[in-house]
Amino acid sequence: MFYELQEINKKPKPFEFYTAPELWTNDYTSRKMLEFHLDQSVDAASRNIGFIDKSVQWMVEYFNIDSSMSIIDFGCGPGLYTSRFAKTGAKVTGVDFSRNSLEYAKKEAARNNLNINYIYCDYLKFDSSEKYDLITMIMCDYTALSPMQRKKLLGIFRSLLKPGGSIILDVYSYNYYNEYQENSTYDFNHLNKFWSPDDYYCFVNTFKYDMEKLILEKYTIIEEKGKRVIYNWFQCFSVDSIKSEFAESGLRVTDIFSDVAGKGFDNKSKEFAMVAKA
Repeated sequence: MFYELQEINKKPKPFEFYTAPELWTNDYTSRKMLEFHLDQSVDAASRNIGFIDKSVQWMVEYFNIDSSMSIIDFGCGPGLYTSRFAKTGAKVTGVDFSRNSLEYAKKEAARNNLNINYIYCDYLKFDSSEKYDLITMIMCDYTALSPMQRKKLLGIFRSLLKPGGSIILDVYSYNYYNEYQENSTYDFNHLNKFWSPDDYYCFVNTFKYDMEKLILEKYTIIEEKGKRVIYNWFQCFSVDSIKSEFAESGLRVTDIFSDVAGKGFDNKSKEFAMVAKA
């Protein structure tokens, strides 16, 4: 037991493990994630409906979205943004690797007579000859990726942009990192049986990496039938560091906001959004 607890509380190297596919493609946990997406009382997997409406309204105005535009949303989930974009008449594509979320999105699109192209795919492996006026990635998904994964994704983004096209995404800031506290807890049936329909104990270890400005939430789920470990990474950025990272991939950050609803940039914000072009 002593050595097992040592392993549970062990701090891995930055981005040593990547378990996002297990979280999003496991049928049970992906259904629970869909519940979080659709629960508008909390900003969990998606932001609340009021913010989403405000965000889309701002993006429609800022990017002049209309029927002449093509948009692709990476990590589209159940289509909370794509469905709203499609109502402008724009040609919309959504990419995600949660089958449950995409099935919900497709049903909602059909119910509302919206023509949206949903693609089941790990966006790090996405390849298309299509070009887009706007690429979106919302809810700080970018920060879950390692430096090499982010570089690969930015290369994909650049290849998909039409001349003059834009990218918008949001990230966690250094303020988020500074306010985050390391902790170790355990819980029986953590998050109301989020991880399994069967009884389990969940050990939650949160770690900070000062040099990298990186946060890890490590979940060790122990059931009668075995053990799973999920690693949830949060890369935090300054405005200068994100500009530098984009520039290395041939992308130019043209505007900074406090969020994807166009709020003016505040250097005390825990998140910020940026617009970039090739």
